Amino acid sequence: MYNLTTVSTAVIIAFTFTVNVGALQSSPLGIAQEKPAVSGELSLQEAIKLALSSEDPYLMEPGEQAAAFDDRAVSDSQLPDPKLRMTFANWPTNSFSYTQEAMTQLQVGVSQAFPKGDTLQHRRSKRKAQATSERFRQELRQREIILDTRLNWLDLYYWTKAEAKVGESRKAVAELIEVIQAIFATGRETSQDILRAELELSLLDDRLVEIGRKASISRAKLARRIGEAAARRPIAITPPGLVHPSDVTALIDILPQHPAAKMFSARVEVASKDVDIAGEQYKPGWTVNVGYGARGAERADFASVGVVMDVPLFTAKRQDREVSAAKRSRQASRLSLDGVLLDLRRKLQTTYADWTRLQERISLYQSVVLKRAKETTEASLTSYQSGVTDFAELVRARLAELDAELSLIRLQSDRLKAQAQLLFLEGEDDA
Repeated sequence: MYNLTTVSTAVIIAFTFTVNVGALQSSPLGIAQEKPAVSGELSLQEAIKLALSSEDPYLMEPGEQAAAFDDRAVSDSQLPDPKLRMTFANWPTNSFSYTQEAMTQLQVGVSQAFPKGDTLQHRRSKRKAQATSERFRQELRQREIILDTRLNWLDLYYWTKAEAKVGESRKAVAELIEVIQAIFATGRETSQDILRAELELSLLDDRLVEIGRKASISRAKLARRIGEAAARRPIAITPPGLVHPSDVTALIDILPQHPAAKMFSARVEVASKDVDIAGEQYKPGWTVNVGYGARGAERADFASVGVVMDVPLFTAKRQDREVSAAKRSRQASRLSLDGVLLDLRRKLQTTYADWTRLQERISLYQSVVLKRAKETTEASLTSYQSGVTDFAELVRARLAELDAELSLIRLQSDRLKAQAQLLFLEGEDDA
């Protein structure tokens, strides 16, 4: 037979399994410190190293483009290939004799073109600027890969800890159902309490299924960066250590050094070189021709030298338009750079505000919300023991405490994500 003391003790044992978060040592970001990762667990730093060392086409493509522009810088700055001309001139058609007519010649000529002004030099500079832009694009993609890896790892980190928390609650509810079923057999409890407990157990099972689904999605996204084998490893639940970002004022000052801004700055330089090339088209281009004509029957051979020069007389609809178009393209590139800087500044300000406010919420949850939730659960246990409240109130109190714990883990994860965004904007010496 079960008496009131036995029932109360069983209920208290079933509902006092939670860890006292405040008693644990906390990290600077407020995340409870847990045991160090054992061998085989995937840490955030290791995931980043794997992502950067993988042969990801997304990261490798800009490097190949930069190398291509370097090669074009050499080829585009060379003189055009010389042209060889061979002619059978003034050949008599009645005899096809080489010596019959005085003007019959076997002519050989070479011509070499020289582009206008400093066009070749500006073409070389343009290609170099394009290569520089691609290298900054590669640096930007490297930062994007680091950020994407961090965000996906942190998502998996959250779902792993959430699964553990919900699993603890499920275990407690399952134990409570066994106790209530035993009491119900003695006629001291109603079937409503059993049904209520079984409902909550089913809802917790549904939570676990949903958590597993979200965790699988995050793991698949992480596998895109680090590979399937590494992504299947258990995630390290030790709080990741991220570099503390600089003050927002300092971050604003270094935004022009962000790879995205530098990439567009290089594109402005490319457009400026197009303006220079267009300006050179007002100058004449030159072609030098050298020829030699051999004649038969001991007649004197002929030698010739000639120069062909471009005469840019009608420039209104060609050169003027080309210069105007090049200048407008340069202005468009400058506007694109200004837009990128504005976007980076907006992203910095919103992310920094988010990062700061999330810490305030974390502190509030740790100092007030979780404390109140635990006190409410303890009070519900006492009231249930005394017969003042029903079982439904006890379950609601415990689930409210679980929600508060999950909210704290989510806030900690979100703050780490905001910190990762700030590090994407600031850059790091050691990724």
